[in-house]
Amino acid sequence: MTYEEFGRRFFEVAVTEPRIAEAFRGIAGESFDVGPIPSGPGGMVKVLARVHIDEPDITRSVEDLIRFTVQIPLRIRIEIDLKLDRLKYDVDGLITLPLTCHAVEPLQIHFDVQPPKPADVHVDVASHNMRAELVRNLAQVDDEVRRVIAKQVAQEIDKPEVRAARIIDVDKQLRDAMDPKPEAEVVEVVVDEADEAASTSG
Repeated sequence: MTYEEFGRRFFEVAVTEPRIAEAFRGIAGESFDVGPIPSGPGGMVKVLARVHIDEPDITRSVEDLIRFTVQIPLRIRIEIDLKLDRLKYDVDGLITLPLTCHAVEPLQIHFDVQPPKPADVHVDVASHNMRAELVRNLAQVDDEVRRVIAKQVAQEIDKPEVRAARIIDVDKQLRDAMDPKPEAEVVEVVVDEADEAASTSG
């Protein structure tokens, strides 16, 4: 096996779906509030939402580069405030993020992910009645929710702990694994012959 073949094999073994899932574990289970957002003509209605982030689903593609598709499910509760009334929606959402692995100096693996855009956010709104459907379309609820969710999730994946989890410092891990550990101190216990004899006889 050549050095190049070894490096490629190492990459494919080290960079797996569970490793990527670990990088995104920090945002799974998080919830955040959206709004109130002025929406519709003249901002006549206010849109509010409660968004919950579920565990991501991750698939890997091994080509010239190793790429992943990270799909993050969302559960969303939307309310449209009409001042005299409030309409409620149950929403299933999904964010799709492409992620690519790169080798970086001095000896690191980086998982590069692009911040989501509104187009990367799919929102499936289930309106309870025709009136709610009309108001939702008039107020452009879906567009507003996608825009704000994309911005919020971009902030979540840019948190320091998530960014740190997207880096494998191979150099440091190899040094930690290969550096000699200090020898354990050997403690000699001197047993008095009389005490030993007494213990044996007892």
